[in-house]
Amino acid sequence: MESRVDVVERNLDACLDDLRPEVAALADDEPLPGGSRLSAEAAVELFTDQVRSRALDVAARELKAGGRSFYTISSAGHEQNAVVGALLRTTDPCFLHYRAGAFMMARSRLAGGEVDPVLDTLLSLVASAEDPISQGRHKVWGSRPLWVPPQTSTIASHLPKAVGTAFCLTRMRRLGVPRPIPDDSIVCATFGDASANHATALSGINAARYAHRRGNAMPILFVCEDNGIGISVDTPRSWIADSFSRMSNLHYVHADGELDEIYDAVAAAIDRCRTARAPLFLHLPTVRLWGHAGSDVETSYRTLADVCADEARDPLVRNARRLVATGAATPDRLRAIIASTRDVVRATAERAAATPKLTTREQVMAPLAPYREARVRVEACARLDEAQRAEHFGAELPERVTAPPRRTMAAHINAALRDEMLRRPEVVVFGEDVGRKGGVYHVTAGLQRTFGSSRVFDTLLDETTILGVAQGAGLLGLLPVPEIQYLAYLHNALDQLRGEACSLSFFSSGQFTNPMVVRVAGLAYQKGFGGHFHNDNAVGALRDIPGLTLAVPSRGDDAARLLRGALAMARTDGRVVVFLEPIALYHEKDLHAPGDGGWLSNYPPPGSALLPGEVGIHDTRSGETDVLVVTYGNGVRMALQVAQRLADEHDLGIRVLDLRWLSPLPFEAIRAHAGECGRVLVADEARATGGGVADAIVADLVERGFHGPLATVRSADSYVPLGPAAGTVLLSCDDIHDAALALAKA
Repeated sequence: MESRVDVVERNLDACLDDLRPEVAALADDEPLPGGSRLSAEAAVELFTDQVRSRALDVAARELKAGGRSFYTISSAGHEQNAVVGALLRTTDPCFLHYRAGAFMMARSRLAGGEVDPVLDTLLSLVASAEDPISQGRHKVWGSRPLWVPPQTSTIASHLPKAVGTAFCLTRMRRLGVPRPIPDDSIVCATFGDASANHATALSGINAARYAHRRGNAMPILFVCEDNGIGISVDTPRSWIADSFSRMSNLHYVHADGELDEIYDAVAAAIDRCRTARAPLFLHLPTVRLWGHAGSDVETSYRTLADVCADEARDPLVRNARRLVATGAATPDRLRAIIASTRDVVRATAERAAATPKLTTREQVMAPLAPYREARVRVEACARLDEAQRAEHFGAELPERVTAPPRRTMAAHINAALRDEMLRRPEVVVFGEDVGRKGGVYHVTAGLQRTFGSSRVFDTLLDETTILGVAQGAGLLGLLPVPEIQYLAYLHNALDQLRGEACSLSFFSSGQFTNPMVVRVAGLAYQKGFGGHFHNDNAVGALRDIPGLTLAVPSRGDDAARLLRGALAMARTDGRVVVFLEPIALYHEKDLHAPGDGGWLSNYPPPGSALLPGEVGIHDTRSGETDVLVVTYGNGVRMALQVAQRLADEHDLGIRVLDLRWLSPLPFEAIRAHAGECGRVLVADEARATGGGVADAIVADLVERGFHGPLATVRSADSYVPLGPAAGTVLLSCDDIHDAALALAKA
């Protein structure tokens, strides 16, 4: 039975067989008739790019049929996007839709032979370890020389980072820091008509409009490739035009018609975006050939007549007719291009299929979470010029201040941010209310006044946009420190960390990174204030993200050192770090009794830092230790309170191990102290089965042969309610006390 692939291929061949030249041939540099900017030579090059993309789509299915390829989502029918690829510059960052084959063929041609797009695509299709972008980890469109960071998204979740890149490009110029691309670059983001409905896509487009409205340059080109269907669900007629053509602060361009008409419309759109530095929505009608992917049986939800109607709209057929009709090319020349391209692709496919694949866990995970400890330590512990610090801080350096209000965790984080911003001109701090207000809990107070609104700025109220800006900033070489106001709010935008930020190094083999330190105010124990959204103990979603580092300070001095370590990891190895700050401990001063000042600490001046694996140890008495309590965050303070009670009432020695790092967990340190103490209690303020740390710690100890008594105490599997009822579901001092006492007697 003839496949639809064969039908489309046969239709193109038959079209060329039927065509006859009827006008004089154009010279290579002559424009197509009608005053177009498209020359005959450029038109033929575009057609060649499109044929290459089509031949690669055919090869993908042929390789899959033989069990040698693993990806069949094609670009067939979307080949007019080659025009966009040809007209942009290779220094214009591009975040691409998965049907960008012709776009990449055209863009690669601009690199002057530096990139072989046919071989690179085939290596990606067969998951080859020699694929220059992902090295066999996924089929992605990406290239370091072409400034195309790889995307795996099918729901336009790459739009916020594209917007962030455009936003930060101009901001970097204002900051005077080096830019990796020219100042007049623009950013391109392509996506489908179905994806345009996704909340993430709408968030990105809204953020671009909002930023432009507020006077920020926003040189971003949104390209909607509209084929009228999302897998099996049709897009209502005129939906894209009706939805986006009348939006304020977003110029809309519809690019349809013959190849030269599309070329002129796209060229004008790019020129406008580049000169106006404003967001532009380019609507590019396309057609989807061969279903969603190779496994998609299109006739199960569409009639054969509808499928044939789409095949009759094949852009390659239409472009072939236009080139011959205008004298840009002869049928023989186009036939020769098709034949030679098919031969090259088939031969290259055989070569690509024979290349090696990733075969070990170590190979697969190599770029996931790079960590060069020695280099990070040097970076984190570098000292600052004392005269510069004295000029910045004024009368007293923070480590010399003795007034208690300046020695809380919030004050230490503020001072550490100041030191790091002095050290690194590329650090930018942003989020909701972090500027003039200084943050909801005043942790960023005074930073904007000192460093200016270009480095410390407020964003719109949208966590997706905040993390998108962070990704764009990191891509361009800044070191972003975004703030998410509450841990519960982060869940609104978690895919920006999971699906986008933390996957970039993995899918680009470390060629692209988006370093950042995401400050998140979270955890519970705010004496019942705020309910769930302000008392969220759900850390499981963060610990589940591959490659993400999660740090949780419990004391002010630790917070400063941890923050330095986190920033050094981001700067040195491109890491994504979440710095989870316990809200209830921001302004806590006391440990055992009101007024004792036991939770205040002196500020550690630059020159010291904490890195993954380095834990905090608190022994309540010298001599024998009866129980090791492993905990973090609020649990540290509670465990120390319990330890004092147990020492006074039962003469028990308790060693409290502050994890500090929840991902990766410091297993080696835990094992060592567990072996010394003999009894282990894990006090986990996260939910009992909601992805805290207790399960992993207990499992590791058991698997590593620990035979002493083990116990855990955890919060309930519940949202945190308002008021005193919060105490009924959260880990308490009594829970820790009773469990530790029972364990000591075991």
